[in-house]
Amino acid sequence: MPTTPPKIFYQSSMPRAGSTLLQNILAQNPAFYVTPTSGLLELVFGARLNYTNSAEFKAQDSTDMKKAFLAFSRAGMEAYFRALTDKPYVVDKSRGWGVHFDLLNLIFDEEPKIICMVRDLRQILASMEKKFRQTPDRHRPIENHQALSGTTTFKRAVQHLQTPPVGLALDRIAEIHQRGWQKKILFLRYEDLTVQPKQTMQKVYAYLGVPDFAHDFSHVPQVTQEDDQAYGIPGLHNIRPKVEPLTNDYLSVIGPDVVRFTQANFGWYFSLFGYPSNPV
Repeated sequence: MPTTPPKIFYQSSMPRAGSTLLQNILAQNPAFYVTPTSGLLELVFGARLNYTNSAEFKAQDSTDMKKAFLAFSRAGMEAYFRALTDKPYVVDKSRGWGVHFDLLNLIFDEEPKIICMVRDLRQILASMEKKFRQTPDRHRPIENHQALSGTTTFKRAVQHLQTPPVGLALDRIAEIHQRGWQKKILFLRYEDLTVQPKQTMQKVYAYLGVPDFAHDFSHVPQVTQEDDQAYGIPGLHNIRPKVEPLTNDYLSVIGPDVVRFTQANFGWYFSLFGYPSNPV
């Protein structure tokens, strides 16, 4: 096991916004160990829950226990990756890291480096809908005919906007901006990564403070592996091997009613990331 812990960076992105692609591009760099969707944050949450609620901790000096909990979390996170890699840099992917900027700041006593991939929200909904339509032979939890929920494209889109993973990710981005952390987080548009991959990756390296690397965007092997049956959406984290511009097909997939609803209710997102609200 390496004696020196790796430097841990974080990715905390919107669903269907290129987070898996970015991880696998970074994996081309031999200095980086990248994770699939990670459970590390859940381990920290479990420790925090017990530290907060257990009588054994409540009965001791609170200042000492806070210091000990933060040290435990830092050492645990570092040991987690020392067991997995001897590479100097790690990028851990979890949608929850961004909104826990302050917790990471406390644990490591320094501001974390967090990357957040975003995408046109209409296209995120279209991508979720296309995944739904790919498996008509499977039961899909979002669709409940007895309860009349998720039975139409419009209902499914609205449900995505109000529930995890899409709705929760939107809430977290809104909170990040409310707290002013957006100035410390690197937001990248998926569209920019696919149109200008070299320039976008240069921004990533500059933000992380790591030397630039010459990536091959025409051949990106997938090194992150996840059993997407665990999420109930087969193929959720598969990537295409070539980085190329995306096609906007949201209007034909989700229809004008969903587009109008999304633009009317999430104008802040479109404005924040420079996506135009189109008349339909």
